[in-house]
Amino acid sequence: MLFDLPPEETLYDALLSRSTDYEGSAFACVKTTGIFCRLSCPARKPKRENTIFVDSIGTCLEAGFRPCQRCRPLETAGGKDEIVDQLMKALDAEPDRRWTETDLIRRGYDPSTVRRAFKRHLGITFLDLARHRRLGAAARHLADGGSVIDAQIEAGYESPSGFRTAFARLIGGAPAMSQGRDLLYADWMETPLGPMVAVGDQTHLHLLEFHDRKGLPAELENLKRRTRSAVAPGRTPPIEQITAELAAYFAGESGAFGTPLALGGTAFERQVWAKLQRIPMGETRSYGDIACEVDTIKAVRAVAKANGANQISIVIPCHRCIGADGSLTGYGGGLWRKQWLLRHEGRMRPTGLFSEERR
Repeated sequence: MLFDLPPEETLYDALLSRSTDYEGSAFACVKTTGIFCRLSCPARKPKRENTIFVDSIGTCLEAGFRPCQRCRPLETAGGKDEIVDQLMKALDAEPDRRWTETDLIRRGYDPSTVRRAFKRHLGITFLDLARHRRLGAAARHLADGGSVIDAQIEAGYESPSGFRTAFARLIGGAPAMSQGRDLLYADWMETPLGPMVAVGDQTHLHLLEFHDRKGLPAELENLKRRTRSAVAPGRTPPIEQITAELAAYFAGESGAFGTPLALGGTAFERQVWAKLQRIPMGETRSYGDIACEVDTIKAVRAVAKANGANQISIVIPCHRCIGADGSLTGYGGGLWRKQWLLRHEGRMRPTGLFSEERR
């Protein structure tokens, strides 16, 4: 979603100037308050580091953000259509209600007409909007350590099984598994090789990939299942740290990474990743070399598979692993990026009498 928007600095300038240029196409989410606004909102402006931008109201709601009471983004978007305006008022009057198509019919609405109207003006159906508002609030309640039964009641579900099913479908895990757990947050950063996506919790980095990696959607789904958490837009200290470290890396100033990593994978995969991190800057190893270090020469294919399972690019330098003949074999980010990274690190390679000590 973020890649289709203008640069965030442009959007933040628009927010500061209360511009209407991006009305309906960009919204500001404030991490410290959990509120989302139109860019033209008259309220006091948040700090840049606490602000993220998304392209639809549905995304804001699904991430658990609540509409601002000053600029009222839902009412503004809905005011263009009488059906949307009327149902938004009904939703505000009964936020905990579990709305169904039968409810719409009883109120004299055609469900298909309502669906089209809301998709056209809000980018989300009315029933999904109601569900996101309830479950987003429930996710925040559980993340703060609240009980599952309280979250169920707050979300307007009478049946525990119905609540568990709906919550798992939207958030990616059972309610009990989200209780007291921090949500994962995702943000992106510009690099000379294109945008990278970083996902982290409050203490560790879980994923760092180039945005156009084909396997990224599957990796995100696997991550949500493994951590039993949801991924919302935002930044955390580990994401801030890796952003600064990557800036130094791409500037040729430092190849050191100290961001705490949350590593999944099998014991063998983690062993391979540890070996990759020990390859000195500016050097490479073959898959066979790594295989000999972790097991036997028969493990070459397993090493290649472990490389492919790495979800933290550059920091765990799988790009430093090459074929036995020196060829640049497969790399999820693209062979052209692998070549660029190796050349870049070759220029950064320590030289001189004390180069080994610095490694």
